[in-house]
Amino acid sequence: MPKPENSSAIQAAKDVAVQSSQRFAAPNLILAICCMSVLIVGMDVTIVNVALPAIQKDLHARLAGLQWILDAYTLVVASFLMLAGSISDRFGRRRIFQIGLSVFTVGSFLCSRAATIEQLITFRALQGLGASMLNPVALSIIANAFPAPSDRARAVGMWGAVAGVRWASAR
Repeated sequence: MPKPENSSAIQAAKDVAVQSSQRFAAPNLILAICCMSVLIVGMDVTIVNVALPAIQKDLHARLAGLQWILDAYTLVVASFLMLAGSISDRFGRRRIFQIGLSVFTVGSFLCSRAATIEQLITFRALQGLGASMLNPVALSIIANAFPAPSDRARAVGMWGAVAGVRWASAR
């Protein structure tokens, strides 16, 4: 026979799940936005790799400059990935996701306007900062938007499938 405290704790957990599901009016829209973020971050790397010969020609870059275009982005993403996840726990996932998407978008725009290789490297680092805020935060947003375990499993599976398609298309 269950103890009264256990049944009240289970009921409280169910109430929290219902409240959090009511908080998100369109969880599928949230899922679509989070999936698109992982797609654009991943595609950006592929696009830059394809564009390297044109960048070299237009900006008169040497091989070391081209390497730094890729490395600046990668180093910044890797350096700030864990920090972005913990900051999102402290200041809010949605806020950090929106900031990350804005920083990534501004960085992309500035990359398109770069006149020198040094500017492009700097703006790629800015893009990397924005990208580091998107992937870990998107997954936690999805987990919170889908409180039911079966819905959460489906949503995380879809997010993973989009990430897999992105990686497959890069090869």
